Amino acid sequence: MKWIDLRSDTVTQPTPAMREVMAQAEVGDDVFEEDPTVNRLEAMAAELLGKEKALFVVSGTMANLVSLLTHCGRGNEIIMGDQAHIFLYEQAGCAALGGLQARTVKNQADGSMDLGAIEAAVRADNVHFPRTGLIALENTHNRCNGSPLNVDYVQAVSKIARHYKLKLHMDGARIFNAAAALGVPAKDLAGPADSVSFCLSKGLAAPVGSLVCGSHEFIAQARRNRKLVGGGMRQAGILAAAGIIALTEMVERLAEDHVHARQLAQGIAHIEGLKIDLGSVKTNIVYFEVANSRIGANEFSRLAAAQGIRVMPLGPRQLRAVTHYHISDADISRTLNSFQAILHHNKAV
Repeated sequence: MKWIDLRSDTVTQPTPAMREVMAQAEVGDDVFEEDPTVNRLEAMAAELLGKEKALFVVSGTMANLVSLLTHCGRGNEIIMGDQAHIFLYEQAGCAALGGLQARTVKNQADGSMDLGAIEAAVRADNVHFPRTGLIALENTHNRCNGSPLNVDYVQAVSKIARHYKLKLHMDGARIFNAAAALGVPAKDLAGPADSVSFCLSKGLAAPVGSLVCGSHEFIAQARRNRKLVGGGMRQAGILAAAGIIALTEMVERLAEDHVHARQLAQGIAHIEGLKIDLGSVKTNIVYFEVANSRIGANEFSRLAAAQGIRVMPLGPRQLRAVTHYHISDADISRTLNSFQAILHHNKAV
């Protein structure tokens, strides 16, 4: 039985082209900045995001941590959404390792934060308060239905940051999904930010790695912080080679994942016992709920897995499904048939 794994786009396997170039990659010592394949990947990433320089790191979590450590000093406060990945899913690394405090602002359904609320969260210059150092955005926003933040909104937040002499970081783990959904170049979304990170190992299907992009000065200090947190790699070109394929061959096809996500969402909307907001599905992430009173999200997930379908329970009734490179039209049909069968056999009485 073929597994259909919709838990995340991190489950993607490297493409045949990636495996081939990894085996043949020219390498050197990246801590000495002598790995030619890493250097090429970093140059490509910087150009795509419209920044001066880029830095290859192990993961999205490390990319965000290194960025926050570089922008802020100990005791600084960071304004971020209450549903932000940095706040919820990165083990409070900015606090544990950087002495940084999160100040959360409510995320709206589309992943944005109210501009007035952001401005109100900036600390006054008062001996009792921590200094606000940074505003962090997430694009696309994972917990907010994979919603993309548009250029106008990012520019508006940047204007607030500039007014208060703050830095702006964008957790752009899926920024190329945002660009595909909005029909704009990724560099337009990243342009107003002082730094932006993105993942190669999600929808772009590389096995490992993320990039941090920013100014020459910022990346020089970020490189030091990467070393500080144990992220200095040696012959990393083997991994970077797959990242180059991700950027040259996998970006343009992300729109296919969005089509499959909409197909899945539309099918879910017609299944009695499931609940979904169709308007919220804009990229490759689909959140839905089990409305059937007999089973919750964990049981639904278990029953789906018994039929070879993996989805992620995220609450008593909420589940997430993420489409990616390995998901086909046939997989969407099989998934919907499985969901229909589960609900049919567990009708509320």
